[in-house]
Amino acid sequence: MTKAHNPHILIIDDERDIRRPLAKYLGENGYRVSNADSGREMDKIMSKSNIDLIVLDVMMPGEDGFSICKRLQATTRIPIILLTALKDDTDRIVGLELGADDYVAKPFNPRELRARIKTVLRRTLMLPPRSERLSGTVKFDRWHFDLSQKQIVGPHDLVVPLSSGEHALLLALIEHAGIALSRDQLLDLTRGVSAPIFDRRIDNQISRLRRKLEEDTKNPAIIQTKWGGGYVFAAELIWS
Repeated sequence: MTKAHNPHILIIDDERDIRRPLAKYLGENGYRVSNADSGREMDKIMSKSNIDLIVLDVMMPGEDGFSICKRLQATTRIPIILLTALKDDTDRIVGLELGADDYVAKPFNPRELRARIKTVLRRTLMLPPRSERLSGTVKFDRWHFDLSQKQIVGPHDLVVPLSSGEHALLLALIEHAGIALSRDQLLDLTRGVSAPIFDRRIDNQISRLRRKLEEDTKNPAIIQTKWGGGYVFAAELIWS
């Protein structure tokens, strides 16, 4: 079967009584499953296998789930669903800010987790591929943008700072220039969350970027709105 029909799930949890039954359940429902009891074991598995999604326990001895999540986000785009016994919203928010795609509290219903896995995979496996050029400096319209810097430089060396969210969003748009991206896709590409409460975040960041980039925000030439709620980076890119 193809990757899209038989995704490979990696479960990372130090509790064998959770890890093994969950692996069995997911395996019986059409997934290929590997499991690990630590970050070190995860590294061994990932060096040998292509993983489509990680189910990651937060509370583990040694390297905890938050640390593993942060490390993975620096090197991969593999979607992550966090598991935790903690009920505090602060921990949920921390996990999401670190780049997790979803968050499930223990004890959980395996059917609910499977539904969450299906939803996350449906979004992430349908993301358009990035352009090949992911680094360097690019010119568009009146602006120069060093992709590693959280600022853009305009005429007369005018420096305009970008917030972390604006920087991530501009990167995602440039890496998919000419492709209309939905809010959900942009949330995923910027490691955001797909819950409806976050939908307006993308619109707000687009508005802020337009105020910084566009000569006419009512008729934007750089970041255009597409019918159906998507956005597209429409300006010509010149790499250097």
